[in-house]
Amino acid sequence: MDTIKLVKKAQRGHVDAFERLIISHKTTMYRIAKTILPSDNDCADAIQEAIVKAYEKIHTLREPQYFKTWLLRIVMNECNQIHRHRKNLISFEKWTEPAAEDHSFTQIEVNQMLATLPKDQGDILTLFHINDISISDLALMFEVPENTIKTRLRRAREKAKEIWELQEEEFTNGKMGKRTNK
Repeated sequence: MDTIKLVKKAQRGHVDAFERLIISHKTTMYRIAKTILPSDNDCADAIQEAIVKAYEKIHTLREPQYFKTWLLRIVMNECNQIHRHRKNLISFEKWTEPAAEDHSFTQIEVNQMLATLPKDQGDILTLFHINDISISDLALMFEVPENTIKTRLRRAREKAKEIWELQEEEFTNGKMGKRTNK
């Protein structure tokens, strides 16, 4: 059954239809949440709250074809709310020694690069390049024109390139230069 029919059924109160919609978007909801929140527990809380709010407010959705965008916007809002409440807290995990994770060196570099960018630029690059959210969906999620998303992506890429080149220059002139002088 297609999404539009499921949305219309869910708006009429069919719980099974709503459940099928949520299941079909669960991976994308998690990816969006993980982009904003580092903790899996926080992601689960945000997704759970978003599902409850979406269920309670699905009757307010005017255009069923935009269900995915509408749902992801709710997830983002919940994540941002949790992030605002917890940004001044220091988690216990940060005090303990981190466990070894099985990440490739490239993934670690990408994550470090994204962490050096301003949060909004890192988020938009992650959503577009890593989570494969289209420009049109990003425009709907952020409630801005597509050209604004393209401009934000371009600026974020330029900033990332600038930071990358600066780090490469520091590495070449700093660390590598000291090693060759000895």
